Amino acid sequence: MPEKGSAEFEELVKSPQKAYLKTITPKFQTLIDLSVIEILSRHASDELYLGERDNPNWTSDKRALEAFKKFGNKLAEIEKKLTQRNNDEKLRNRHGPVEMPYTLLYPSSKEGLTFRGIPNSISI
Repeated sequence: MPEKGSAEFEELVKSPQKAYLKTITPKFQTLIDLSVIEILSRHASDELYLGERDNPNWTSDKRALEAFKKFGNKLAEIEKKLTQRNNDEKLRNRHGPVEMPYTLLYPSSKEGLTFRGIPNSISI
């Protein structure tokens, strides 16, 4: 809120709607912002996720391969637990007001805008 006595406050008193509309981002800028957010939020068809590798022979170290497999199994367990919690009616606030389950930290996703999945941004 503008301070009393300021020009902004006088404008707010005189025309609240006009003062409010000045605070909103212009339509064109909003369209650009939303387009960028959507583009950056999409998952590619060839995207790899946390715990995945595109080459199963990425290392010859058997201990590293076993640890990576164990890590991938743990991620699958976490996703399963998240799914169970989202489906449990006894847990409060699992969906929020829009009835949309919590999927942001699921370690997997499909192509497109899915609101889920942790991309593996480390490529070798």
